[in-house]
Amino acid sequence: MNALTMPIADGWTIARRNTLKIRRSPDLLGSAIMFPIVFVLMFAYVFGSVIDIPGMSYREFLLPGIFVQAVLMSAQITGYTLTLDLQKGIFDRFRSLPMAPSGVLIGQTVSDLLMNLASLVVMAVMGLIVGWRVHTSPYEALLGFGLLLLFAYAFSWFTAAVALALRTPESFNNIATTLSFPLMFVSNAFLDSSELPTPLRVVAEWNPVSTITQAARELFGNTSTAMRTPDAWPLQHAIPASLLWIAVILVVFIPLATRLYKKAVSA
Repeated sequence: MNALTMPIADGWTIARRNTLKIRRSPDLLGSAIMFPIVFVLMFAYVFGSVIDIPGMSYREFLLPGIFVQAVLMSAQITGYTLTLDLQKGIFDRFRSLPMAPSGVLIGQTVSDLLMNLASLVVMAVMGLIVGWRVHTSPYEALLGFGLLLLFAYAFSWFTAAVALALRTPESFNNIATTLSFPLMFVSNAFLDSSELPTPLRVVAEWNPVSTITQAARELFGNTSTAMRTPDAWPLQHAIPASLLWIAVILVVFIPLATRLYKKAVSA
């Protein structure tokens, strides 16, 4: 087995292990799904009656943002699982095996990608129930879900790097919560970012969550010509900008997470 195929084969082994672990601990998947469902119900039925989106239903505007929130929360399971494995000494067992370091992380992120897929399926069904609709072709809709999964996979590598730097579940949860809430709420996920005060609007327009959300809205047809056209380049070119964000995250955090993993298991 050469240097190229070994990480893939090892990653597949770890992915199978983690998928079986999710089956034995369905609470991991449940938490990743239940929180977005609660947000759908809360925003659609509580805040939706007072939030006005020009030219379209607030629920159709909302759901792409909820999809992004769901994949962000699911991707955090990568980091949480890694800190648990570190704490339990599971990586010490891996160190004694002829495994590629990147294979462990590939397996973890791939298994979480499957969890994200399950989460998106549930969220799409929930969205259809509350009134969300796709107004583009099936091909564009599939591209929308594919883009969300690509972002989820990239973000999993980010959370892996953070987890391996912190090494404890408690620290990771605190940092993940601190980072994820500003990312979600200072964005266009739940409201029109053009209505924000200027400093917050600038931050929201350049927030990767806003870019991914806008791209998903365009691919699902959940946009309106009555809304104000954003000034920021990432929102004017949301799909290519989203792919650029995904590429940057992968290029930065795959080698960083791999380096931190080697350091963690050698400590």
